[in-house]
Amino acid sequence: MYTATSKDGTKIAYDKMGKGQALLLVAGAFSYRKFPAQVQLAQLLSEHFTVFNYDRRGRGDSGDTQAYDTIHEIDDLKAMIEEAGGSAYVWGLSSGAVLALQAASNGANITKLALHEPPFVVDAADRKAPKDFAQQVKKLIAQNHRADAIKYFMTKGMGAPSFIVAMMRMMPSVWSNLMAVAHTLPYDAALLDGFMDGKPLPAKLWSTVTMPTLVIEGTESPASLRRGAQATAKVLPHAQLVSKKGLGHTKKLDAKRISAELIAFFKNNH
Repeated sequence: MYTATSKDGTKIAYDKMGKGQALLLVAGAFSYRKFPAQVQLAQLLSEHFTVFNYDRRGRGDSGDTQAYDTIHEIDDLKAMIEEAGGSAYVWGLSSGAVLALQAASNGANITKLALHEPPFVVDAADRKAPKDFAQQVKKLIAQNHRADAIKYFMTKGMGAPSFIVAMMRMMPSVWSNLMAVAHTLPYDAALLDGFMDGKPLPAKLWSTVTMPTLVIEGTESPASLRRGAQATAKVLPHAQLVSKKGLGHTKKLDAKRISAELIAFFKNNH
């Protein structure tokens, strides 16, 4: 394990493996660097790149600083890029994709960017999160109601049926992992605030994100999630969309299929 120091002094823990161009992995909600699928993906990619697999703040071995602001997570990613040599490829999953996109817009030195199913809700007909979603998640965690926050985030934010959450509670190892990172759910909710309202993405919002970008979606993913990915690819200046079976993230990540797409994109000289 290694550590980088963010702008506010927070220590960010990461693992490093492989050789070649630096590639940073940015996890989504509930994930951290020791998440099995994340580890497998890092190992597969390390055959081609120097992979930096880090814990977002508040998770795993990384530190945290209150009060939270999304700019801190952007600074964390920038600190990781500095740690990687000053520039890097970046892959972000779900809310991690939103973080990577915000960092790119904020001047992070990302040479190529892969956005994996950013959970934007862009169609008024799709299921939307409550307008006070971010505030409610923050309130539940402030009251130390972690289990309630997990259920609320999964059902109201991710659209998971209640019985899925109930099943997870009956799986001790799964539930303990969720509980361990539940206090960071307000961070994910803050990143998504304003992007789950069923409105089109503003065309000029990320006009400065001009590096080559790959947007990934699984054809088996929910229609709302796919529409969000497709909309993201349309508003970014130099983005391409890849839609294939097995690339979704709402169930188990297929690290082999995902790594194949990432290797093809990052290795391409164009």
